[in-house]
Amino acid sequence: MLGLRRRVRIETERMTLRLPAHADWHDWSGLRSASTGFLKPWEPLWSQDHLSRRAFTNRVYWAQRAEAQGTALPLMLIRRDDQALLGAITLDNIRRGPAQTGTLGYWIGAAHARQGYMREAILAVVHHAFNRMDLSRIEAACLPENAASRGVLEKCGFKYEGVAQSYLQINGRWRNHVLYSNLRTDRRGRTDVGPA
Repeated sequence: MLGLRRRVRIETERMTLRLPAHADWHDWSGLRSASTGFLKPWEPLWSQDHLSRRAFTNRVYWAQRAEAQGTALPLMLIRRDDQALLGAITLDNIRRGPAQTGTLGYWIGAAHARQGYMREAILAVVHHAFNRMDLSRIEAACLPENAASRGVLEKCGFKYEGVAQSYLQINGRWRNHVLYSNLRTDRRGRTDVGPA
């Protein structure tokens, strides 16, 4: 019966957010390749086969399993006007029970940055997480100097919570990250933004 289950699709004003499909490999690898210099400073080191069809096939199978098991919601950002792949957003590390939380991660192709697409996607995924998945807290982290990522999180209602020391390996080095969260019933008001 698992195969008959309806896969998640989220419609926004300009995009459809959906699971990756095998047919996306060419567009995905092309966009990632064209955006290499734009993305690498903010991401873990890419494996040698990062852009290969095989690596993408593994990503598709992981996405299907993770969504079916409720542990992650990995979505591609597809612009409806021309079906262009713009980037991706993943609600990962979904924890149920007392936590009811997940961690948000995202990337956008260099050619599509600063056009409001990621803000639109984050707002839609957070709404889905709170209203369809019954989560209570969404967390996100980014490098302190990533002003674009911090700005989009703050515009989407995320509040600064602090700094996590040596949080993730980014571009081959352990890096501190600033932590943000969005709560379903958030009464915190605006919080002071920490160190830049």
